[in-house]
Amino acid sequence: MTATNKFDAIVIGSGVSGGWAAKELTEKGLRVLMLDRGIMVEHGEYDFESLPPYEIPSRNIMPKPILESDYFISKYGWVSPSQQKYYNNDRLNPYALEDGDKFHWIRPAAVGGKSLIWGRWSFRWSPDDFAANKREGVDGVWPIGYEDLAPWYDYVEDYIGVSGSKENLPYLPDSKFQPAMPMNIAEKWVKQRLETEFPGRKLINARLSNMTEDKPEQGRTKCQFRAQCDRGCSFGAYFSTQAVTLPAARKTGRLTLRPNAVVSNLEYDPRTKRVTGVRVIDTETKQAEIIPARIVFLCASAMASNQILLNSRPEGSARSHFDTSGTLGRYVMDHIVRVHIGGEIPGLTEFTEYGRRPGGVYIPRFRNNDPNEDVGFRRGYGYQGSASRSPRSPVGFGAAMKHSMREYGPWRFGMTTFGECLPYADNHVALHASKVDRFGTPQMQFNVTFRDNELKMMADARTQGEAMLTKAGLLNVGSHAEEHIPGQAIHEMGVHAWATTRADPCSTNGVRRTTLPTCS
Repeated sequence: MTATNKFDAIVIGSGVSGGWAAKELTEKGLRVLMLDRGIMVEHGEYDFESLPPYEIPSRNIMPKPILESDYFISKYGWVSPSQQKYYNNDRLNPYALEDGDKFHWIRPAAVGGKSLIWGRWSFRWSPDDFAANKREGVDGVWPIGYEDLAPWYDYVEDYIGVSGSKENLPYLPDSKFQPAMPMNIAEKWVKQRLETEFPGRKLINARLSNMTEDKPEQGRTKCQFRAQCDRGCSFGAYFSTQAVTLPAARKTGRLTLRPNAVVSNLEYDPRTKRVTGVRVIDTETKQAEIIPARIVFLCASAMASNQILLNSRPEGSARSHFDTSGTLGRYVMDHIVRVHIGGEIPGLTEFTEYGRRPGGVYIPRFRNNDPNEDVGFRRGYGYQGSASRSPRSPVGFGAAMKHSMREYGPWRFGMTTFGECLPYADNHVALHASKVDRFGTPQMQFNVTFRDNELKMMADARTQGEAMLTKAGLLNVGSHAEEHIPGQAIHEMGVHAWATTRADPCSTNGVRRTTLPTCS
């Protein structure tokens, strides 16, 4: 069935990029339809917000029978009962893994997408991030540079509110900051010693899309230091579609929002070489319809956008309309993680920390910032970490046990590594030849692995992390590394194609992008 409603633009996905697209387009006067495959979640109507664990099912711990079942995301998606409804149900909406393939596709399933559940660490790319591929002769040279994006960084950061400290680091450009969330006394202790022992390396405040100043014009209040962001925030203290861009788009009166709407493919006219609309399936009625529009913004996640593009193909063909370059589905990337380093901070036991900051501290990349440096691998990594004290664990019985639990244990500092993955053409995704989802759309199949460069990088991160904490004076320093599986960082990138088309008002020199960059 073809819908008769007319929209100037359709935005597919309501996460970070989808919310921004809807805001900008409606404010420019366009009538916009925003589609999302997930359930509706209204701002301020967040289940379990502010509740203590004993008022949440299973004390907010995933029940063991679910963990032991085939419910994949409960094992690998950091999901708890308080925000489980925001995540995809992998038993209901699976994807294909065969022949030993491993990929953890951690997906949201609610309006707001990953903007509801993201970690909110917000960094700018540096000029060298844009130049590295060309300098190293790696595939995928960027057609733009930092200078092109800098004004847009300013625009977005000023609107959403990003807290952090100005450091004037060429390899990590400063943002337009609200005041940083202060380090606690133990983090300051680590910072002073680490920077003294390792000149040139820095330990800085986290850069977070959590406000430290109110934005009354947006109806938003600064962070309350509850560290429950993944449940939703009625204060609007962190950036989410619900709190920031959706209210702005609705205010124009030109937005129509449809949740429970899965887009299977883009409708394409090969004669005019233009996208003419989308095919959408209602997840509740299972009814499909084609909705036309002059403009389509594809703002689902990187992998979900790719699935839509791959499935936008002529009848009887395995090749997408949008794969004239042969690169659609290739160069899948994700940060490599799963290296953890920690230790005990001596002393400072007369101090503790009140409130629960939603972030901690960051050690920016210090490897390969000099183009002439050779450490045995390309690119680099950073560490996200924090220091904290916890109440002592119960030991024994009776009054002595209860009294001891009123005391705190020592200060501990821990950090986790995030490293860069190089783009490899054979790290790719595709549509499965026979497996389809409950709506008849071919399932995604992943063939993505980390390579020697990334593994060497993580080995170096573990060695350097232990050395930094040990020399800084921490006690009982240790580390552990888990299996590195792509998708675990939930920072999927890549896979989009460029298509050459006939010249038209939407093109530049006859080349038009088939999709926008997506935010993961």
